[in-house]
Amino acid sequence: MTPEEQAERIEAGRLLFAGPIDFERGVPSMEFLPDANVPEVAFAGRSNVGKSSLINTLTGRNKLARASTEPGRTRELNFFRMGDRLRLVDLPGYGYAKAPKSEIGRWTTLTRDYLRGRTTLKRVILLIDGRHGLKPDDKDVMDALDKVAVTYQLVLTKADKVKPTDIADTESATRAAIAKRPAAHPEVIATSSETGLGIELLRAEIAALA
Repeated sequence: MTPEEQAERIEAGRLLFAGPIDFERGVPSMEFLPDANVPEVAFAGRSNVGKSSLINTLTGRNKLARASTEPGRTRELNFFRMGDRLRLVDLPGYGYAKAPKSEIGRWTTLTRDYLRGRTTLKRVILLIDGRHGLKPDDKDVMDALDKVAVTYQLVLTKADKVKPTDIADTESATRAAIAKRPAAHPEVIATSSETGLGIELLRAEIAALA
């Protein structure tokens, strides 16, 4: 990609995220899904990986997605509408939650059914804690996405919490780990909700799907 093409992609991302973005609905079960009439990009990751913070930073809206210090607070599929261009979908975190097993099972099933059957889902942004790299739970999710042929892209969060050389090493290791996975997008992006690192690149990736 030429520098001019990259600049055009980044500008397209800026314009998309500068437009209207509103909370549309929380979905506790499949029958409440909104009509599948625009492309969707879903955000997934371990509990407390920083999903809500990243969505807020991407959109430039501090309280669009409710961040919490309590892991596992997101227990529905939360849909955010970007005019007639796109939806962002905040999925429940996996790996840890202060909730009964029956409740965890309910939203795990809901997430799986959504990922398996949503025709307008263009990509899953799979967030990985940049301080720790890939964990077994992350690999299980990638296995599941590979199986149902849903394209996913790995994004490292909290990159400001580690040394630049360390995040670069984690980025390289992550890229190597997905090299032969059939549904994985090849580009890994390191981000920080605090410093803005990688945000314009991720906006550009998402805008290309709108």
